[in-house]
Amino acid sequence: MTTWLPELEKIIEAYCAAPENSATPPHEGFRLWLTASPSPNFPIAILQRAVKVTTETPTGLRANVLRLCSLINEEQRSRCAAQFQYRRLLFALAWFHSILLDRRKFHNLGFNVPYDFSDSDFKICVGAVFTLLDQQSDIEPLEAARYIIAEAVYGGRIVNIHDQRLVYAYTEQFFCDETVNPQVTFNLAPQLGQESPYFIPADSNLPDATNFGRVFPRDDPPDAFGLDSNAEITPLVKDSSNFLSALTLLQPKINSNAAGTSITRVVQLCHQMREKVPNAFNIAAIRKDFEYRSDPEPLKVILYQEVGRYNSLIAAMRETLTKLELSAQGRVVITPDLESVMAAILDAKVPTAWSKYYPSLKRLNSWIQDLDDRVSLFREWIAVGLPKCFWLPGFSYPSGFLTALLLVAARKNSVPIDMLSWNFPIVNTAVDAIRQHAKEGSYCHGMFLEGARWDYEKNCLADSVPMVLVCAAPVIHMRPSDGKKSKTVEGLYACPLYLYPLRGGSTGRPSFVIFCELDVGERDAKYWTCRGTAMVLSTTS
Repeated sequence: MTTWLPELEKIIEAYCAAPENSATPPHEGFRLWLTASPSPNFPIAILQRAVKVTTETPTGLRANVLRLCSLINEEQRSRCAAQFQYRRLLFALAWFHSILLDRRKFHNLGFNVPYDFSDSDFKICVGAVFTLLDQQSDIEPLEAARYIIAEAVYGGRIVNIHDQRLVYAYTEQFFCDETVNPQVTFNLAPQLGQESPYFIPADSNLPDATNFGRVFPRDDPPDAFGLDSNAEITPLVKDSSNFLSALTLLQPKINSNAAGTSITRVVQLCHQMREKVPNAFNIAAIRKDFEYRSDPEPLKVILYQEVGRYNSLIAAMRETLTKLELSAQGRVVITPDLESVMAAILDAKVPTAWSKYYPSLKRLNSWIQDLDDRVSLFREWIAVGLPKCFWLPGFSYPSGFLTALLLVAARKNSVPIDMLSWNFPIVNTAVDAIRQHAKEGSYCHGMFLEGARWDYEKNCLADSVPMVLVCAAPVIHMRPSDGKKSKTVEGLYACPLYLYPLRGGSTGRPSFVIFCELDVGERDAKYWTCRGTAMVLSTTS
């Protein structure tokens, strides 16, 4: 179809340019109605002549629920023999779909990967619910509905295992026995307690589908999605940052009046950064020294790999900064790569040429300090000895370090590495107070909790403190154990650990590291799943 668009552009241009006294003058009542999906090949001339109208999904739970209920007419609502159960499940399904649509506004706390759920998903599930309720079989309708919704329809779009777990938690919450119980006023947002305005009335007060949702408030608190009150801060900060970044892009980086000032500023910044760049490791000397060290062999390999990566980064930084200084003096031609590095430095951002070595969302000054801390971890390891408690964020590939710990345990206990699993005992001790190495695995620190905090008195997860977006996680003993785990033990939450706040990762570099099982306290695991609770190794500051 897109190949025909240039021909359409010529037809429209010729028709509009035809004079009124021609054999086929344009009719004053003629209008051309075009419907199309966004395409980069769409002719600009047609867009310039046209009045453009777009349709977007409304925001807010109330607006989405009302819109979805209006998609089902009275004839469709009355076709099922089990009228009460059918209507109640339709209301729950409209709420479920609205939750998934509006949860995207919370960015990484909402979904690891944003999904475009459509009205067709909702309509397919409506038909599936009708079929399950109307047929006479031994299949449990609610159980089958949960499977179809979470696994087949909505789950068919989901590509991230953590998002899949969230959808499962929602289906178990919204499609349960209480949903179709005529004696129960079903609370759609139990996190808000008995005062929740989101509910499906009992049988005696069952509303018409067109009125369902009109009692909902127009502003939705994060608790309606299962998130904590701090969750609404994250999208506001993110949107503000994107807006300011867009304004920055509109400004010229170097103009005729300030060219000299900008170049001088770049030279000063390059000189300052070159002084802060750590010195490279002497890998040959390290290998020679470690030949006689008692460190486990797999950990030695990890050390060699890490210092090699950081050496490559340090060399790239020094080379780029030197070329930038020389280009400012007119001794080196400025290439497009150098120009992009210079623009990033002026904006206090990490150049793409440097950020490929390990993912981070930090600003340039914080990133350089973080690099120095990472290098210091390995310098201390080389000079003092194997750390008693590892700073896990210091590894560019933490998953490689954890695999090395498994390999050490496998060789020590003479068991296959694929027969080992992980235990995660919490060590309620300050890092400086740890005096001995762990007998199995290693103590690790430096993680941060999002969507929760750690209660050191009760030794379990707890709700976040208002206005505190992230908090330090406790020291965790990464301990290999014999035997494969089939599923998470009751009372524990499989908390995902990510490299940085961008949980979905980037192309070719996933952010997920490992699941750490943490005590859920007075809540259950689904509560923390809906909260979006996770640990990260690096923050934005």
